[in-house]
Amino acid sequence: MVSFIVRFRFATEDRVEVAETLRQLAAASRQEPGCINYIPHVVEGEPDTVLIYEQYQDDIALDAHRVSEHFRQFALGGLYQMMKERSVENLHALI
Repeated sequence: MVSFIVRFRFATEDRVEVAETLRQLAAASRQEPGCINYIPHVVEGEPDTVLIYEQYQDDIALDAHRVSEHFRQFALGGLYQMMKERSVENLHALI
């Protein structure tokens, strides 16, 4: 299983557009055969910071996600255009 958290920071004025873009991206991503979890969060006390918790069956499923039309449209063409900062934390399950 492949698990990670993506952290984005956006401008306050983009908050509504970011939320709508994430809604559409999450809905489409959750339909992918190898997607286990795709859960966007707003950080408490930091309303311009979003975390996305993602889990995929394997690297093949993650690669398929990254070349999907909805990823190109909503992530590359949407979120990535609005973000001020981005970081990724790769996770390894203990059990």
